[in-house]
Amino acid sequence: MRRSQRLVLITKHLTENPNKIIPLKFFAERYNAAKSSISEDLNIIKTSLSSSMEGVLETLPGAAGGVRYRVKNSKDKIQSLLEELCELISDKSRLIPGDYIYLTDIIFSPEYSYRIGEVIAEKFLEKEPTCVLTVETKGIPLALMTARALNVPLVVARRDIKVTEGPSVNISYVSGSSGRIQNMALPKRALSEKARVLIVDDFMKGGGTARGMTELVREFNAETAGIAVFISTEEPKEKLVKNYTSLLVLEKVETLGGIIRIRPGIF
Repeated sequence: MRRSQRLVLITKHLTENPNKIIPLKFFAERYNAAKSSISEDLNIIKTSLSSSMEGVLETLPGAAGGVRYRVKNSKDKIQSLLEELCELISDKSRLIPGDYIYLTDIIFSPEYSYRIGEVIAEKFLEKEPTCVLTVETKGIPLALMTARALNVPLVVARRDIKVTEGPSVNISYVSGSSGRIQNMALPKRALSEKARVLIVDDFMKGGGTARGMTELVREFNAETAGIAVFISTEEPKEKLVKNYTSLLVLEKVETLGGIIRIRPGIF
C-alpha cells in the first residue's frame, strides 16, 4: 500500500475513534507496514492536524501506549459556529405562540448536533468524564454526539420508569421555571459508583432539570464532571445550578413583536 493511501485510512480510523488509545502495532498489522513507517505516518498526520487546527494527535509512551486523536477546534471556528447558530435561531419565522422558539430541526440535524457535540466535548475533555447523561428527549442528539466525541457511553434518564430496563432509581425534583414537581428515573445498571458524569441538555431556564440530574447522579454515588446546555435564558440570572456552560444565551423572545435576541455564551 502506498503511503498516501495509508495516511488517508489511518486518519479516517483515528477520527472515527476519538479519545481512544490505539497502539502502533494495530496499524502496523492492519496495513502490513513496519512500526517505523507507521510512526512516520502518524507524525505527518499530527503535524497536519495541528497546523490546520482540525484536531490533536497525542502520543502516549509505554507498553500500554499508542496514539489518541482528540477533538480540537480553533476559537475562530467555535465562534463562527455559535454566530451561525444565533443567526439561524434569530429568524422570526421560528416563533411559536407562547413565546417559544422552534429548535427541533437544528437539534435533530446530524450536521449541527455533530458540531455542537464536538464543541461541548472539547470543553470538558480535561475533566475526563466516563459517561454523558441527559434526560429524554430533545437533549438526546446533542448528548449522543458529545458522547461520541468523548468516546464514552450515553445514559438517558426517563420521565417514567420502564419495566424493560429493570430496577431503577427514581427521584422527584422541582422545575426551576414552572415550580412543578417532576419525576426522573434511571436504571440501576446505567451508572456505576465513582462514575464521572457530564450532564448535557438542550435548554435551561431555571436550572431545575439540570439540578435534578445532579441529584440523580449523587444517588448513584457518582460525580458530576460538568454541566453543558445548548441554550440558557438570560433571566432568571440565578439558576438552581452553578458552574454550567451554555453555548448560547437567549436574551429576549416576544412572539407579538417578532423578536428573538440570542447571543453566543462565554465559552
